[in-house]
Amino acid sequence: MIEQHFGESSPFSLGVEEELMILDAVTFEQVAAVDKILSGVEGMDLPGGVKTELFASVFETNTNVCATVGEVDEALPVLRHAAAAAAAREGLAIGAAATHPFALPEAQPIVKEERYVTFVGYGGITVRRQGVQGLHVHIGMPSAEECWQCLDAIVAWLPVVLALSANSPWYAGALNGMASNRAPVLAELPRAGVPPAFASYAEWEAWVERLVRLGVTEDYTRIWWDVRPHPKLGTLEVRVPDQPTDVHLSAAFTAVLQALCATALAGGLPRDQSALGDRGRADYVQNRWSAARFGPRAKLLHPDGQSYVLATELATELLALVRPAARELGGEAFLDRIDPSSCEADLQLTSDTAQGATADIVTRTLAQSSVRLG
Repeated sequence: MIEQHFGESSPFSLGVEEELMILDAVTFEQVAAVDKILSGVEGMDLPGGVKTELFASVFETNTNVCATVGEVDEALPVLRHAAAAAAAREGLAIGAAATHPFALPEAQPIVKEERYVTFVGYGGITVRRQGVQGLHVHIGMPSAEECWQCLDAIVAWLPVVLALSANSPWYAGALNGMASNRAPVLAELPRAGVPPAFASYAEWEAWVERLVRLGVTEDYTRIWWDVRPHPKLGTLEVRVPDQPTDVHLSAAFTAVLQALCATALAGGLPRDQSALGDRGRADYVQNRWSAARFGPRAKLLHPDGQSYVLATELATELLALVRPAARELGGEAFLDRIDPSSCEADLQLTSDTAQGATADIVTRTLAQSSVRLG
C-alpha cells in the first residue's frame, strides 16, 4: 500500500506551490540560475521553502501548511520577495506567468538531478517542451476515500478554473490564439490531463501499484493529472491553474479550490451525470481544450451534462456555489478578486511584442505585494 497521511492535518488545510521564472533584469531572457536563487534565500526565516524544478531557469516556492487562505495570502508575497531580492543581487529578476513569452523551452538547461535527467531520457521532446508553470494547491483531506470522492466530484468544474486562470497566450515568441498554451503542452506528457473514472481510492491505488510493479513509473508523483491524490502529504493536489502573475490571484484561486472541495464533501455540488457513462471524462477533454483556447470566452459543457454555456456563466455559478463554504472557512473575501469575464492572458495581449509582455510580467510579479523581509 502507498504510504498515506490523510487526516493528520485539519480538514481543508492548505499548501500552495508557485512555479516562477528566473530572468535577466535587463533583457528579460530566461537565465539558468536556480542555484543562485537557492543560495540567496538559504538561512532566511521564511513561511515556506524554495526548491528546484525541471529547468534551471525556474524555481518553485511552497508555503508551509496553512490553516486559512489568509495565511497563504501572507506567505506567497514573502516568498516571492525573498527570491526577488536574491535574484536582484545577481543582476536578475523573477517573473510569474504560465509561459515565458519569448524563451525557447527546448533551449533551457535541465537541472542535473537524477529525477529530471531520467525524466528527459524517458519523455524526450515532450519533456523538453515543458517550459510551462502552474499553480498547485494542496487541500488536506480527512481520509483516502474522501480524497477520491472529492476528486471525482470537483473534476468537472476544473476547466472553469483553467479558463479563469489562463495566463500563457505567448509561447516561444509567438501568439497562436491560445489563452493557455500551458494546458496543451502539459497534456503532451504521459499520464496527464483528466484522471480516469476509477470507482474508489483503492482502485486508483491498485492501478498505481501495478504500474510501479511493472516498471511503467516510479511512483504516483510521476502522474501529471490536472488533479491527483497526494497520500504522502494527505492532500488532494489540484494542478490545473496557470501560474498567476498577480500574487493576489494565487490566493484567490486557492480560496476557490478550498471551498470547492469543502462543498463537494458536503454534497453541495449539483452533478446529475446519470447519462454520462464515463462520469463526464469525455466532456472534460472537450472543456479542457475549449478553456485553454478561449479562456473565459470559452463555451463549456455544464458539469451536469445537460447544457452548453459560456465559461463566464459557469464561473459565476461556481463562485456562488462555493461562497457559503468559503465564508465558513474564512476565504470569502478572496473570491471577490476574481472577475468571471477576464483572465490574465488578456493583460499580456495588450503588449504588441513578446519582450513588452515579458517586461510587464516582471513588473506585475511584485506589484501590490509590498512586504518587509527580516
